[in-house]
Amino acid sequence: MLNIVLIEPEIPNNTGNIGRLVLATGSKLHLVKPFGFELSDKRLKRAGLDYWQHLDVVMYDSVIDFFNKNENENFAFFSSHGSKYHWDIPFTDNLFLIFGKESVGLDNTLIETHTNSLYKIPLYSKHIRSLNLANAVSIVVYEGLRQLK
Repeated sequence: MLNIVLIEPEIPNNTGNIGRLVLATGSKLHLVKPFGFELSDKRLKRAGLDYWQHLDVVMYDSVIDFFNKNENENFAFFSSHGSKYHWDIPFTDNLFLIFGKESVGLDNTLIETHTNSLYKIPLYSKHIRSLNLANAVSIVVYEGLRQLK
């Protein structure tokens, strides 16, 4: 099982789509507040369809709360500032895959503190800064499942 962590997600449609992915892949979703939407948002439910009730979701009040409760876990962080690619991750069962908010990604403190476990998805055009969060999570999760199987 993989753990998908969304730090301060802002767009309900992305979180809903990621929720559907979590269920499809047998993963666990970790949502770190504050959110840019309410969990009752219609767009979240529409993107997650009627699957949301079946998800394994854990919520945290803050980034500090998340790391305090998971301090002994293995993490892989994702940022366009990473120097290693997502296929280089040493995937293990129960790995936590950490993604930042849609507008700015991960906080600079997290990037600087975790450079050894910072990864990126390659982009082959100079005209794009990043991928949609739901797409990025999908790419990483399915690469992880491929390696674990």
